Amino acid sequence: MRKIALLASAMALVAGMASAEEIKVGVSVGEHAEIMEQVAKVAETKGLTIDIVEFTDYVVPNQALNDGDLNANSFQHQPYLDNQIKDRGFDLVSIGKTITTPMGVYAQKLKSLDDLPEGGRVAIPNDPTNGGRALLLLQAKGLITVNPDAGLSPTPLDVTENAKNLRFLELDAAQLPRALADTDVAVINTNYALEAGLNPEKDAIAIENADGPYANIIVVRTADKDAPWAKTLVESYNSPEVKKYIQDKYTGAVIPAW
Repeated sequence: MRKIALLASAMALVAGMASAEEIKVGVSVGEHAEIMEQVAKVAETKGLTIDIVEFTDYVVPNQALNDGDLNANSFQHQPYLDNQIKDRGFDLVSIGKTITTPMGVYAQKLKSLDDLPEGGRVAIPNDPTNGGRALLLLQAKGLITVNPDAGLSPTPLDVTENAKNLRFLELDAAQLPRALADTDVAVINTNYALEAGLNPEKDAIAIENADGPYANIIVVRTADKDAPWAKTLVESYNSPEVKKYIQDKYTGAVIPAW
C-alpha cells in the first residue's frame, strides 16, 4: 500500500510539472512591471510561470509580440493598439483590462494652467494616440479646441482654437519628464511620471478624468486568445490580491480597470 501511495504521489507530481507552463510577458518600466511581478506570484499558484520582459518605449513591445518573441504584453490602452494594428498590420487582440493611469500635466515653475504664458511651450508625446490624448486633456481643461473629426487621435494640426498661441513640442514619451526644464508644461503618461519620481496626485497641475477610454489592456496574438494560459493570465491579473496591491501602493495614481 505504501508503494502504491508513493507511486500515486510521484504521478501527481509529474502531472503537475507537465501542466505547468511558462510564458514571456512584455511590460513597460514602472507600474506595469511592478504590478506584473505581483501577477506572476498569483499565476504561479495556478501553474503558470511568467517571465517578465521590461521595455523602455511603446514601440518595441507590440513588434516583439507579433514576431513571437513574447506571448503577451501589458503596457498600452485600446486606442494605441488600434492605431498600431492599423499602421503596422499586427495580428494582435486584447483579452482583458488591467489599470487606468490618468495622464497628468506637470510643470517646474507654474502652479496652475492659468499661469501658462502667451506662446507657452507645451511638450506632448509624439505617438498619435498618446499625443492626441494629451491634446484632448488640454481641451478638457479649456486651453484649446480640437477638430472633433480627429476622434481620439488629434494632432497639433487639428487644433482649431488656441487662445494663448501655445507651441506644441512632440517628444518621445519617455523623454517628457526631462523636458520639464526646457518647457512651460509637459503632458506625461503616469508610468513615466512615476519613474521620474513625480506623484500624479501631488505634482500634476492638471490630471485626466479616470473614466475615459484609456483603460490599459493585456494583449496577445489573435491565434492565442483562447489559449488556457491566456485565461490564467487574465484571471491572475484580475485577482483580489493584485487589486489590493494596486490600491495600497498607488493610492489613486493607478486605478484597477476591472
